[in-house]
Amino acid sequence: MAPFISTLLLLFIVAVGVSPALGQTNEAGEFVCAHDWGESNLGAVPVVEGDAGWLSCPLFSYPSVYNYSSHQNTGHNLVWYHIPQGQDLENPVKYSARVIKDRERVWLQPAVPADSGLYICMLRNRTSCIRIAMRLSVLQRDEVVRGNACELPAVGETRQEVIPLEEGKVLNCPGMQEAAKMADSEPTVSWYHQSPERSHCFRYPFWNVDRQQIGAGLQFHRMLLPYRGLYFCTVHYQKRGRSLNFTRSINVTAVYPSSVPKEPVVLQPAAGQIYTVRQDTEARLVCRGWFPYLESDWDIWWTVDGKTLDKLSDRFSRINKQVGYDYGDRTVESVLVIKDLQSEDLSREFNCSVRNQRGFMTRRAQLEEEVSLPSLELGCGFGVTLVLMLVLFVVYQVFWLELLLLYRSWFGTDERHTDDKEYDVYISYARNSEEEQFVLSTLRTVLENELGYSVCIFDRDSLPGGTITDETLSFVARSRRVLVVVSPGYASQGSQALLELKAGIDGMARGGHLRVILVQYKPVQRQVWVRELRRARVALSLVRWQGDKSKELSSRFWKRLRVELPVRRVSSSGEEGDGKQGALMRLLSQNSTNSQSGLITKTVKEPQKVLNFAG
Repeated sequence: MAPFISTLLLLFIVAVGVSPALGQTNEAGEFVCAHDWGESNLGAVPVVEGDAGWLSCPLFSYPSVYNYSSHQNTGHNLVWYHIPQGQDLENPVKYSARVIKDRERVWLQPAVPADSGLYICMLRNRTSCIRIAMRLSVLQRDEVVRGNACELPAVGETRQEVIPLEEGKVLNCPGMQEAAKMADSEPTVSWYHQSPERSHCFRYPFWNVDRQQIGAGLQFHRMLLPYRGLYFCTVHYQKRGRSLNFTRSINVTAVYPSSVPKEPVVLQPAAGQIYTVRQDTEARLVCRGWFPYLESDWDIWWTVDGKTLDKLSDRFSRINKQVGYDYGDRTVESVLVIKDLQSEDLSREFNCSVRNQRGFMTRRAQLEEEVSLPSLELGCGFGVTLVLMLVLFVVYQVFWLELLLLYRSWFGTDERHTDDKEYDVYISYARNSEEEQFVLSTLRTVLENELGYSVCIFDRDSLPGGTITDETLSFVARSRRVLVVVSPGYASQGSQALLELKAGIDGMARGGHLRVILVQYKPVQRQVWVRELRRARVALSLVRWQGDKSKELSSRFWKRLRVELPVRRVSSSGEEGDGKQGALMRLLSQNSTNSQSGLITKTVKEPQKVLNFAG
C-alpha cells in the first residue's frame, strides 16, 4: 500500500510542476481543492480526555515524497480544518495555548471531548492544493483502562518488541521525542510492567536488578521469561506552566538467544519417508519446516522436477499455514495438492525447500502407489464373522445346558466302566417332612424310570437289623453321587441326614468319583443351614426346584441335574441305561413298595433270579 501512495504523490508533484493552475473556483467564487484524497485509511487517532495528544498530517508520512521544509520553500502553506463530531461544516482550527500547531502537527494539550471529529490538513499555494482528512476520537478514561491490571489509559497501537533470552535491550517510550520538542523542560517517564498472566502490575523500580531505568529508557541487562508481557510508559512534561502527560504500551516478547542455531530445518518429509498415493485421486504431500527466530524473511516452497508451482499446470497447488510457535521459533506446514494424480506423477521429483537469512535446506518426497485391497470382500467377511460369533454367543447363552448335555452324551465317559460302584445316586433328605414325599414320588421316579439311574434310598434299600451308621457309610461308599435335598429341617445335629452329608463330603475330600449335589426344594434361609451345609455351598452348585415349571422332564431343573449326574449314553431305541438291566430296574421300581424295599434291593444284585421269579 505504501509504494502505491508514494507513486501517486510523485505523479502529483510532477503535475504541479507542469500545470499552471490545479485549483478551481465554484459558482460562489470559493476555491475548491483539485486533489482531495478523502479520509485516511489509517483509522481514527485515539486520545484520552485530559491527556496530551497530537495529529500528524498524513501527507508527510513519506518524507522522500513530501517534505515539510521543502514545501515551505516553494510557498506551500499547511492549513488545518476541523469538522466537529456530528456536524458537516468545516472550520479552520483555532489555535490557542491548548491547541498548538507545530510544523506538520497539531497538539492538544490536553484533549477535551469537543476535539473529537474530522481533521483536514491542506497543503496549498495560489496554483495548487492537496488535502487529506483524518479522524480524532477523544476517549473517556474508564473506556481505556477497562481490563488493564495497571489501570493506565494507554491508547494507540501497542508497539511490539522482541528481546532474546539472556540478552539485553533498551525500551524507549513511543512519542517521547515529540514530547521533548514541545516541552519547556526535559520530560520524565514512569515505567510499569504487567505480568504475562495479566493479574499483577509492578511499578519501577522493579524487585530485580536485571532491569534498570536509565534516563527515559528502560534498560534490560538480561532478558528472562518472567520479564515478558505489557510495559506501560507515562510521559510527564511541562508546557506553559501546565503539567501534561500521556501513556503508551509496549508488548515485550521473549525469543530464543542469538547463540542457538538459526538455520532452517525440514522436519517432514523425513529421510526415506514414502508417501502412499492412489491414481485418479487427489494426493496431498505434507512438508513441515522449522524456522528459528530471525529478523529477516523466510520461505517454504515446493518444486516439481525443479520447477516452482507457478510454472506448472493448475493440477498443482499448495496450502501454507503456521502450526507451531515457541519463543519466536515457528513451525510452518506446506501441503502440496495434486489433483487427479496420474501414473507419470509417480516418477516425478518432488522437493520441499526451506530458506532464511542463515541457510537453506531441501528434501525429496518419494511417492509409492497404494496397493488396492479388496475392501468390500474383507468388510463382508468381517461382518459375516462378527454376526456368526454373535449368533454363537447368543446360542451358547440360551442353550448352554443342552449343548453341554449333547457333548456329554457323545464324548462323556460312562463311570460304570471305570469304577466298581453299585449305585449312581444316594438320596439324602430330612425324614418325616414335606421333602420326603418329593423325594419318593418325584426324584426317585424320574431318576429311575425316565433317566435310567440306579438310586439308593436308605429307608427302602437297607436290610432290617443292621447298624444305621455302618449301613449309611456303606451305601454312600457304594454310590457315585450323594444328592442332598436341602430343607429347613435337614441335618439337625445328631440326625442320620447329617451323617449322610458328612460321609459324602469326606468321600469327596478323599478323591475318587464321589460327588455331592445340593437340591433345594423350597427356599431356605442361609442362617438355618448347619456348618457342613454352609461349607458345602461354597464349593458346590445348587440346583433349585421351581414348582410347576420344573415338573416337565425338559425343564431346566432336570437338565441342570443331569449335568451333575453320571453320564448315560442314549441307545438307538431312545432308552438310557444299559439295555436289559436298565429295563429291569424300571420294572422293579414300578412294582416295589416301601415294605418290600429291602427285598428288591437285594434282588437287584441277582437279575437272573428275579427273572425266574417274575416268570
